[in-house]
Amino acid sequence: MRPGAAARGGVSGAGVAPSRAAGEERALTSVSAGDRYEGERPEEAPRLWHVTLSVSGDEAPLKEVRRALEQLAHDHPFLLTSRYAGDHAEIRYWEEARDLHDAAAVALRLWGEHRQTAGLPPWEIVGLEVIDRPTYHQRIAEGYGPLPATPVGVHPF
Repeated sequence: MRPGAAARGGVSGAGVAPSRAAGEERALTSVSAGDRYEGERPEEAPRLWHVTLSVSGDEAPLKEVRRALEQLAHDHPFLLTSRYAGDHAEIRYWEEARDLHDAAAVALRLWGEHRQTAGLPPWEIVGLEVIDRPTYHQRIAEGYGPLPATPVGVHPF
């Protein structure tokens, strides 16, 4: 049983769901960020990964690139910052995933999956960096990592 489950009304103390009358709906509950399921090891729990995605391609009008990146930030609210020029862009954001492979897979799909809906240029992914949160903060503390994403938003290079 995950912590707090009984308090939210989903599971009895014995780990057995209480019986419901026919047609009675079960209350939906959310899982808080620190909650784990019984038997789940800490290394299996989702972690935060800092992602830097670099894309480039043929020259595109700067106004269109900016508008598309702003739409992408609206569609994908965890984007921290985007920097752009007429032929390339860099997108930085936090991704929650169980491991690096999952975070990288999501990052590699981001540009293509949002190309049509955000109106992104037909550029290709030319770089990807995925690092865990402790590594990101260690780099910042030692002064050699990417500067924190301030100001947040879409900015020219």
